[in-house]
Amino acid sequence: MRLVMKFGGTAVDSGKKIVHITNLIKSYHDKGNEIIGVFSAVSGITDEILNVSGYVLKRDKKKIKDFINKTRSIHVDIINGSIKNKTYKNKALQVVDVLLKEMENILNGLVLLTEVTEKALDHLLSFGERLLTPIISYSLLDKGIDSVYLTGQEVGILTDSKFGQARPLIDTTKIRVKYHIDPLLKENKIPVITGFIGADQNGNITTLGRSGSDYTATIIAVCIDADEVWLWTDVNGLMTADRRIVKEAKVLKEVSFAEAIELSLFGAKYMHPRALEPVMDTKIPIRIRNAFNLSNEGTIISKNPTKSSQKIVKAIIAIRNTALIDVSGGGMVGAPGTAAKIFDALARQSVNIMMISQSPSESSISMVVKKDDLDTAITTLDLTLLDKVIKNVRVNEDVAVIAVVGSGMRGIKGIAAKVFSSVSKKNINVIMIAQGSSELNLAFVVNNSDCEKAVRSLHEAFILTKINQDFA
Repeated sequence: MRLVMKFGGTAVDSGKKIVHITNLIKSYHDKGNEIIGVFSAVSGITDEILNVSGYVLKRDKKKIKDFINKTRSIHVDIINGSIKNKTYKNKALQVVDVLLKEMENILNGLVLLTEVTEKALDHLLSFGERLLTPIISYSLLDKGIDSVYLTGQEVGILTDSKFGQARPLIDTTKIRVKYHIDPLLKENKIPVITGFIGADQNGNITTLGRSGSDYTATIIAVCIDADEVWLWTDVNGLMTADRRIVKEAKVLKEVSFAEAIELSLFGAKYMHPRALEPVMDTKIPIRIRNAFNLSNEGTIISKNPTKSSQKIVKAIIAIRNTALIDVSGGGMVGAPGTAAKIFDALARQSVNIMMISQSPSESSISMVVKKDDLDTAITTLDLTLLDKVIKNVRVNEDVAVIAVVGSGMRGIKGIAAKVFSSVSKKNINVIMIAQGSSELNLAFVVNNSDCEKAVRSLHEAFILTKINQDFA
């Protein structure tokens, strides 16, 4: 099989873990599979790089030097713990030192400007993955597996110039990636590729957004006609609920692409929401597996899942740290473009609206936003629209969104009744409701204090502890 294997940052944050995952790669390679590895930065490094940009604005060269030294120490420890051969170890150390020197020079140059543009930030963020991939490659060489490390730019991922959230120009990318990877596979080499990174038409480094390594993996899979994509993490797969809320939550053995998109958009971790885009129209399945629990087969995401997996409800998702904004006013009734003005004003301030509901009378619109965006949202509405388009703005600062997800809900009568009956039995007040015409999810808002009680009640009502019963 031709397999694209992506490994997240928590799977590679120590020498011991890298020994484990390179042995894992070797075991599949030794069975005759063609393996392409895609890697995220070491866990925490991307956040550290974001923090160091703040030191640039403060012209704090000492903090920058401390960051460089700390980053070097982390990667040197990983090298010492994962590579035995002195030649390969020294080569890995040399690459790390060269990259860190380049990064330090860039940071000190930015200090003179006291500015970190989105373009500069993308270049800085790329160092996390670029520091790790040589270590993985030399660790594989240490085990007798021929390997070569490449950045997303070097492998041929061409994107637009929207720094921070770049999108691949897929037709050109397909040609370039296939051109670079196919010869390596024919030579029985394992390409080790930086996740998260591409480049625009001018050669500037771009990034695909947080957790973009999943996206990189599926882009490459489509380009080289891979058989499957395996996303290796430190969890067993997608769950019927958050285990911190429902201890009896189960791993979902199989979900459709449509369900997986809903789960990722509603906050299910370990999968980038855009990662499914490249493979949606293909037959390339995605597996989410635990790199440290190989006995568990994880979750498979496919275009046409088996009939036995098509349960009415698959999962109960809770999104916390959210706030509800309700805007109202008689002038909104029958006034074309009111919603557009509200959403446009918020969009210009980069406020993402997670959920929307409007009354049939058109006199009010309710919106859910992240708590971090609440102050910006309220200020924007007050300054630009209050007493013009809208008359009142009410806020509930502490709510949670509950989403009931499952493709089997489509066309089935009584699902909403069952959902709200289950919630009402626990004396939980539903503040807002939204459901798309796809009927893949039913989402509603409750006070945050009722969140866990609602999730547990729904998980029990739909008997999700027996979700995999028909798979046996």
